[in-house]
Amino acid sequence: MDLNRRQMLMAAAALPVAGRADALPPPVRSGAASAPPDDEAYWAGVAGHYDVVPGITQLENGNWGMMAKPVLRVYEAAIERVNRETSYYARRGMGPDLIAVQKRVAAKLGVAPDEIAFTRNATEALKALIGGYNGLRPGDAVLYADLDYDSMQACCDSLKMRRGVDIVRIALPEPATHQGLIDCYAAALDAHPRVRLILLTHLSHRTGLVIPVREIIAMARARGVDAIVDAAHSWGQLDFALPDLGADFVGLNLHKWIGAPLGVGALYIRRDKLELIDPDMANAPPFSPKAQSRVHTGTVDFAAQLSVPAALDFQDAIGDAPRAGRLRHLRDLWAEPLRGVPGIEILTPNDPRLHGGITSFRLSGRTSEADNIAIAKRLLDDHRIFTVHRSGPARGACVRVTPALFNNANDMARLVAALRDMPR
Repeated sequence: MDLNRRQMLMAAAALPVAGRADALPPPVRSGAASAPPDDEAYWAGVAGHYDVVPGITQLENGNWGMMAKPVLRVYEAAIERVNRETSYYARRGMGPDLIAVQKRVAAKLGVAPDEIAFTRNATEALKALIGGYNGLRPGDAVLYADLDYDSMQACCDSLKMRRGVDIVRIALPEPATHQGLIDCYAAALDAHPRVRLILLTHLSHRTGLVIPVREIIAMARARGVDAIVDAAHSWGQLDFALPDLGADFVGLNLHKWIGAPLGVGALYIRRDKLELIDPDMANAPPFSPKAQSRVHTGTVDFAAQLSVPAALDFQDAIGDAPRAGRLRHLRDLWAEPLRGVPGIEILTPNDPRLHGGITSFRLSGRTSEADNIAIAKRLLDDHRIFTVHRSGPARGACVRVTPALFNNANDMARLVAALRDMPR
């Protein structure tokens, strides 16, 4: 991604005066197609825009992402304005401002503005999609996998009572391959011809596994099956636009890998599929022919939503492909040296199509939640490396490693050394 001086100035002009001096990361060097993922000097410049906790190697960035300092300044200014002007702003000028934010997000996603609606997080978006999906009849079935997010599994389970459907739960192969994942879903659909809806998690919060969503959706659609896609962790971690997925229904986060303030997610419904999702029960007819009619959040953190363009400015100055490449590079620096080491199980394949920045590990035989809580605690207490355990499917709990743009090669080397030293 090349940024010329004019583009940099235009991006900086969108930020408040207080945030312009160092508002954007250093531009990609002139003439280069992208920032090399192993250019530690360049990425140190990017990392300088984050205010990290000293003395801790933070490798749990999947809960939510840290705002870069220029984004935080914009958010603080927005909080001050919303607090000061309250309804005077909300009832006069905020509506057009939020519409502009919606258009910016839609353009970034590669879809129409009326196909998206803001939510407070991906969970809220997916809850509206799963609970509102009306293409099910008693006796139909809904399919999900063991690596899908717990709350989304619960939403699917609730359809048994609410819609009279059966639930089909599958275990994804481990180790996984690209074709093996497609074959797994194909076999499940063949074995359960009454399935009419599947939940697909683009990038798993548990292990970091990326599934071939586009291929699975096409296969399901050919069988008359709709898919709802959980992209909570993939947008901003991987390099894609929504049309790349071929999806009709998607839930997303902006406060994870996009780096917006906490409390901003989004829902996507392809325009010609809108009628398959019921309007939110808090909305009164006549219903707008827009995705917004399918959610009703009430009063939200408007300042957070108004700060989204600043987060997109920051990420656009880096570039989607360079950011995804850097996160994958950081993952490879620790996961691949430990792959095959006796007693250490790396839970995502080395196929770059099947992972982003997140990857989890497990010590052989240490599969209980208590085991993995203890492993994460030892990493923190003995090595000052902060990770998190993930409870999970029957195959066992694990420890998740989630690098961010402020991490570096030294952080990953410390993790490798700590895990080689771990009793097992």
